[in-house]
Amino acid sequence: MDVPNSPEISVDVPPYLRVHKDSTVERIAGTQVVPAGLDSDTNVVSKDILVVPETGVTGRLYRPNSTPPTANKLPLLVYFHGGAFCISSASDPLYHTSLNNLVAEANVVALSVNYRLAPEHPLPTAYQDSWSAIQWVADASRAKQHHQEDWIRDNVDFDRVFLAGDSAGANLGHYMALKLNNNFPTNDGFDFKVAGLIMVNPYFWGKEAIGVEITDPERKKMVDKWWSFVCPSDKGNDDPLINPFVEEAPGIEGVACDRVLVTVAEKDILRERGKLYHKMLSNSDWRGTAEFHETPGEDHVFHIFNPDCEQAKSLIKRIAHFINEH
Repeated sequence: MDVPNSPEISVDVPPYLRVHKDSTVERIAGTQVVPAGLDSDTNVVSKDILVVPETGVTGRLYRPNSTPPTANKLPLLVYFHGGAFCISSASDPLYHTSLNNLVAEANVVALSVNYRLAPEHPLPTAYQDSWSAIQWVADASRAKQHHQEDWIRDNVDFDRVFLAGDSAGANLGHYMALKLNNNFPTNDGFDFKVAGLIMVNPYFWGKEAIGVEITDPERKKMVDKWWSFVCPSDKGNDDPLINPFVEEAPGIEGVACDRVLVTVAEKDILRERGKLYHKMLSNSDWRGTAEFHETPGEDHVFHIFNPDCEQAKSLIKRIAHFINEH
């Protein structure tokens, strides 16, 4: 029974949001925000910056608080948050905590990209905003000591740039790595190297069920609905942006780095897609090294929701090791 005086719901996208018939978007999750600043638990400091003035796209920069300008330069981690392209932000307390932990463990500078969300900004807006952030990094790499952002100018080693993300953010990271490979002519002045791609519980999907998706039709039905909501495409869940294995998708061997880390969680229904991605990449003509890590007994992005558990700490250490092992 409808609640009196409550707007009628036209679209329900559990567990993320609902859209009312008056077009009001009611987000159920991912709406909380925390300010940037010094995190006393990790001694990591952060600040918010404007990345693309024309669109209002922002980012949150992080660095260890004890990093003097004269110290050895640090890797730069460009991070894309998850949330099915429709919830959350770089200032979400869950992501803020996770980035603080990762920056402290890996000893990196990080840029967490605040791309615009669907449905107000349907896909491919998030991809366009993410690419604008990559171009911002490229501009910084060209400017170096003349760049206006001092944390980038003083602390970043542009030969060690890593792309990373969880869930939808891992999807974005993959496509940014592909686009970099296709838009990185030697005469373009980009002066940075993508040293690795980190994909945590990547959000890929497809019309045809595989693996555990076959035996869990209810959860598959739920995930099916997410993509049709955020991406108005006649290809549905076989759109190349969500299914990188369809014929018209760009070949995954084109990722612009020679090291990739794919992590999955045992109870995550998206697990099969991450495993397939690692298998297809390893068996392709790509000449890099693809590493794989599965966390037993955990579900999708567990490390975001429960950062203090031992499995989450272990995953953060695994990612930090990947960043620093060369």
